[in-house]
Amino acid sequence: MYQIKYAQSEKEIIDCWEVVSTLRPHLVKDDYLQQVKEMQQEGYHMLYLSGNNKVAAFAGYRNMYNLFAGKFIYVDDLCTLPEFRSKGYAGALLDYIHQLAKETGKSSVVLDSGFQLHPAHRLYLNKGYVLSAHHFRKML
Repeated sequence: MYQIKYAQSEKEIIDCWEVVSTLRPHLVKDDYLQQVKEMQQEGYHMLYLSGNNKVAAFAGYRNMYNLFAGKFIYVDDLCTLPEFRSKGYAGALLDYIHQLAKETGKSSVVLDSGFQLHPAHRLYLNKGYVLSAHHFRKML
């Protein structure tokens, strides 16, 4: 059984840095805490699981509501440190988010994933996700 926790204190957010930076290597460590705190003010939630006395995996999500999908949870981030992969951490975080979505009346859970992340895609497909759209971005 996994104990999933919310990263709310500054210490908890900072403890998540290693796994966050694994997924988002472009982030600057000195800016990270303030960025997460600002995102939390906009509805971002950070979950994490520990293993061997360190944060092993994290997920970040938001509750959203739009015309296309209705009420849903959007998973911004999901990552497990390499030494903890294939142990069920990411799956446990997704299961927690799925249950939370059901309990709060959401119609779905949505996420985007980079083309190259094949192991993650296997997890998502095994959890019942379907490829439903292309994600486009224009840099300004």
